[in-house]
Amino acid sequence: MRPRAAAGGEGAAGARGSAKGVPPQAAKRAARDSSYAAGFRDGVYAGGEALVEQRIPPDHILPDVAAAELIAAGVNQYAHRLARLAGPHEVAAHIYAALDAGRPLSVIRLGDGELLALAADTVLSSEEVQELAPFLPYAGVPRSTPDVRASLVEAIRRADWVGVPISRAPTFQGLLFPVLRHFAIDWSSLKLTDSTINYSLHHSRLLPSLLQNRRVLVIGNLASELGGLLQSHGVHVAGMIAPVAGYADIPRVMQRIRKHDFDLALVAAGIPAIVLCRHIADELGKVAIDFGHLANKLVTGELQY
Repeated sequence: MRPRAAAGGEGAAGARGSAKGVPPQAAKRAARDSSYAAGFRDGVYAGGEALVEQRIPPDHILPDVAAAELIAAGVNQYAHRLARLAGPHEVAAHIYAALDAGRPLSVIRLGDGELLALAADTVLSSEEVQELAPFLPYAGVPRSTPDVRASLVEAIRRADWVGVPISRAPTFQGLLFPVLRHFAIDWSSLKLTDSTINYSLHHSRLLPSLLQNRRVLVIGNLASELGGLLQSHGVHVAGMIAPVAGYADIPRVMQRIRKHDFDLALVAAGIPAIVLCRHIADELGKVAIDFGHLANKLVTGELQY
């Protein structure tokens, strides 16, 4: 006679997670991790080996050659088209030279926010942009209008250095070149660096020497906090301008900027930062750096000055 299961049997074990007593939360995590791994494998296949399959002649296989090997071979074929991005020491050298000579210079950065604002109603529909970038109002552009896009394009064309994303993800390089083509901006005419050049200047310990013995204007919603931090490290803070309430606030902010005497401006103001940097350089003849979220990380102590 077959032994009878204990009261509750498999149902009780299932309610507890498994017959081995795995807690239900652990079982859920395991199932989630398994689903993620399966999705990751499917994604890698669809974006790699499946594309290779489509290009192999019918009734043929390519034995023992992985998609990664084919990609490496293909990249080698296009090596002559690689574009070098200036590193932090090169960009810093130009900033030093501009400061010493009293010349204008602007360093701007294009991230997903700027690119999605430029892509709205141009290379993407406004509905697609709203779905991809619900953060745009927080970044300073509640709605991408022709005027907003025109001012961003002008800032890109006139910037001395343009930071561009290394990531080839859909909302980074996947938008960068379609957007530049749409607005007839020849990328090869731009002086390019990495869009994280602000962090690179910090991590390379170049920032303190750039600010030393300079009159620094700090602009953005965290201007008071960042300005206080810089002052505690001996930086001559010539002024602190806050808030920057989005793109529409640019004219008012520029009025306040004109009242200050400074050598270099650190602008941490979301998407409007690149327009402000352009005006500070072109109109006032000063050096302006799109400082971005580096301001947040320094203020919170996540990064040390």
